[in-house]
Amino acid sequence: MSGNDRPVGQPTPNQNAVAAGDAAADSAFLRACRREAVPHTPVWFMRQAGRSLPEYRKVRQGIGMLDSCMRPDLVAEITLQPVRRHKVDAAIYFSDIVVPLKAIGVDLDIKPGVGPVVEQPVRSRADLERLRPLDPEDVGYVTEAVGILTRELGGTPLIGFAGAPFTLASYLVEGGPSKNHERTKALMYGDPELWNALLDRLADITAAFLKVQIETGASAVQLFDSWVGALAPEDYRRSVLPASAKVFEAVAPYGVPRIHFGVGTGELLGLMGQAGADVVGADWRVPVDEAARRVGPGKAIQGNLDPAVLFAPREAVERQAARVLEAARGLDGHIFNLGHGVLPDTDPQALTDLVAYVHEQTAR
Repeated sequence: MSGNDRPVGQPTPNQNAVAAGDAAADSAFLRACRREAVPHTPVWFMRQAGRSLPEYRKVRQGIGMLDSCMRPDLVAEITLQPVRRHKVDAAIYFSDIVVPLKAIGVDLDIKPGVGPVVEQPVRSRADLERLRPLDPEDVGYVTEAVGILTRELGGTPLIGFAGAPFTLASYLVEGGPSKNHERTKALMYGDPELWNALLDRLADITAAFLKVQIETGASAVQLFDSWVGALAPEDYRRSVLPASAKVFEAVAPYGVPRIHFGVGTGELLGLMGQAGADVVGADWRVPVDEAARRVGPGKAIQGNLDPAVLFAPREAVERQAARVLEAARGLDGHIFNLGHGVLPDTDPQALTDLVAYVHEQTAR
C-alpha cells in the first residue's frame, strides 16, 4: 500500500516517510515479510541496537536508559550503529517497552540490573484511571528520531517497536519484573473485568505509539511480548489475544508488515498467528519448520538461533545457523534472527560474521 492508497480517514505519513517506504519497499527484509522471493535470507537481531556494542556503551555513558530513549539524536545514532557495523537487513528502533507508559505520566524508572520499576502499581479501578490515552505530542522525540532515521537509512527498512499489552500489564501490576507473575495472574483470574479493561486501554496506548512510528517512516512494526510465555494457551486465548489483536487491527490500514514475538511461546504460536500479525517470531526452543506448522499458512516466520550459541567458536555458530537455514528451506518467507535478544557480553564480531554467513549461504 502506498501513501496515495491510504484509506479514507487514515492519517497520511509525511513526505520523508513516503520516500523511506518507497526506498525500502524492495528490500530483502520487506520482501520476506510479504513472503515474496528474496535475493538472500534477510537478517536482523532483536536488541541489536545497543547492549553488546562498544560504541553504544560509549554514547550511553552517564545517560540513563529512559533519557537515552527520549533524545532523538541519541536514538538515531544507536539505531544506526548495528546497521553500519553488521550490515543487517533492517534497523530496529531503539526504545524500551515502557517508554509509552512514561510518556503518559506513569511514575517509573529503569533501574540498572533490575529493569522497569513502577512507583504505584496498577491494581484497582482507580489505578486504571491514571492511564490516559497517548497523544502523538507526548512522544515528539519519537517523531523526530524516526525522521532522522528515514533520511539516514535510505533503502534499509526501519522496524517500529512496542511492548505488547500483556507484558506492559505485568510490569504495571507487579510493580517491576517478576519470575512468577503472581499478582498479574491473580488479577487476571480474580477480576477479569478489570483485567480486560486494563489490557484494552494498554492496547490503545500501544497502537497509538506504533502509529506515530509508522506515520513518520517505519516500514514494519514488531509487537514484543516478553512475558506471555508464562501463560497456558486457554488463558492466552481468553485474556490476552483480544488486546493483541486490537493492536494489530489498529495498524492494519497502514499496510506495513506486522511482526509478533514472545519468549517461551512454543505452545502459543498458533494463537499468536491468529492475533493478526503477518510475521510470527519463534524462539530457539521450536525449530522454524515446526513453528511454521504451528502458526499455520499465510504467515512468514522469524527466527531462531539461540543467542547463547554466539559464545561458541565461529565454526560451531555456523553449524547451528546452518541447522536453522535448513529447517527454513522451502518456507514462504523466512527472516533470520535470534530466538531472543542479543546478550550483553556477545562479541560483536560474531554477529557481523553471522550476517555475512547467512547472506553467503542463501544468496540466490
